[in-house]
Amino acid sequence: MIVNLVDAELGTSGGKAAALARLLEAGLPVPPGFVVPTAVYERAAHGLDFSDAGAVRDLAGLSPALVDEIARALTRTTGDGYVAVRSSATSEDTAAATAAGQHDTFLGVRGPDQVAEAVHRCWASLWSGRAVEYRRRQEGAEPPAIAVLVQSLVDADVAGVMFTGADIRLEASWGLGESVVSGQVTPDSWTLSGGAVTRRTLGTKRTRIDRDHDRVVTREVEPADRKRFCLTDEEVTRLAEIGRRTADLLGGPQDIEWAITGSRIWVLQARPVTSALPAGPAASPDTTGESNVRTGTPGSSGSAAGPARVVRGPSDFARVRPGDVLVCRTTDPAWTPLFGVVAAVVTETGGLLSHAAIVAREQGLPAVLAIPDATTVLPDGAMVEVDGSTGRVALLGPR
Repeated sequence: MIVNLVDAELGTSGGKAAALARLLEAGLPVPPGFVVPTAVYERAAHGLDFSDAGAVRDLAGLSPALVDEIARALTRTTGDGYVAVRSSATSEDTAAATAAGQHDTFLGVRGPDQVAEAVHRCWASLWSGRAVEYRRRQEGAEPPAIAVLVQSLVDADVAGVMFTGADIRLEASWGLGESVVSGQVTPDSWTLSGGAVTRRTLGTKRTRIDRDHDRVVTREVEPADRKRFCLTDEEVTRLAEIGRRTADLLGGPQDIEWAITGSRIWVLQARPVTSALPAGPAASPDTTGESNVRTGTPGSSGSAAGPARVVRGPSDFARVRPGDVLVCRTTDPAWTPLFGVVAAVVTETGGLLSHAAIVAREQGLPAVLAIPDATTVLPDGAMVEVDGSTGRVALLGPR
């Protein structure tokens, strides 16, 4: 029943695994792994009515025989090491897919019993509030079948995201790539044109995420490491070449997650780019002297005005009203439903390739990132104007 990663296909193993299988077969550096295919989920979910919120609790677990098969697959492909367990739905990481990250990923998993539990939790995430709401907003999109990808966890020294195209945009920070993907840090960034680095911007990189045994922890970055680029130009050029090969193999511009440990580069994920990057470069810190203006990274083009709604976590979601400007430290996939309500997004951290920026572009929302004091200088309820093309956010006055 278990599918070796190199043999993964869309129908049986989902979009994420199928894309990696093509890269692995072509000799690109993809961590070894295997897939628990869609048929296993379909058996576990057979007969359940998911219109009843309690049905998720009735999802069958993995059989002892399948857990034994997972144990053999772990020994064969990843040894006794830690693994990443990721959803790979049939609609995920395909050209038609948007709103990445709607289903769960688990890092630092070890042993067949923990893997079996993580697989079951990935299945359940297909019916999380955010996934159901996202499908509802997609005009009633049918729930996909879900496979689960198990791969060796790369304990990254540096990791990040790369968008390929005529130019290549690359963002990176210390530790696991979750820092960059989730927008928890403002990363270092590079632009490459014609194979050469044409622009580089130093990020703040205040924190990093690393595996600590079976936990994933966030810790402070050493001051000296904050002040230096986490990649050399030579490493950036190597990554770009892998990005071009990936795009050629998969047939178009790609959104690629990658990691480096020692001197070795790994490709962790590749999905089609679902929305174009803003045309302009990242903005420099504001130097206009206007006390009512802050400048950050233009994340999604367009402009909008509305009352600032400072949101510090899910407990504040109910305060958000249509037409508000979402002002927050950062976002994660659980925040995606808010993007269908607000007029614009402003964050304190994050890069052009972070979750907040990608979803804003997919939803056509203006977004400005990396305004460090946004939740302080943009008072809740005050009228603000957001220009996602230039990265400027202006405080217009009280509501």
